Amino acid sequence: MNKEIVCITCPRGCIMKVTQEKDDLGKISFQVTGNFCKKGETFAINELTSPMRTICSTVKTDFKDVPVLPCRVSADIPKDKIFDVMAEINKVVITEKIKRNDIIIKNVLGLGVDVICTSDMLN
Repeated sequence: MNKEIVCITCPRGCIMKVTQEKDDLGKISFQVTGNFCKKGETFAINELTSPMRTICSTVKTDFKDVPVLPCRVSADIPKDKIFDVMAEINKVVITEKIKRNDIIIKNVLGLGVDVICTSDMLN
């Protein structure tokens, strides 16, 4: 399998070609070309084997002067869980004043990642 991937680990945006091969024993290996640094190679392999993403969103509040509050996940999550995590975020309504880095949802969906507040607007 051949795939072309644009690296997003730095502003350089290397366009990489990834070739996936399987040997006679069934072992899969990857060959990455076009990357400027080792981070690009790691990104490309991870993107094919276990793509991860971050989420930045907003959560509703009960405060008329601040109807929504920005939030994000504390670490990357599996790409296929984005909509599930967003569904959990959309269920929340903040009813008490919180501040930046306060946990809104602890260990969302058992992923080992928290949804945290990214603003001091209610502090």
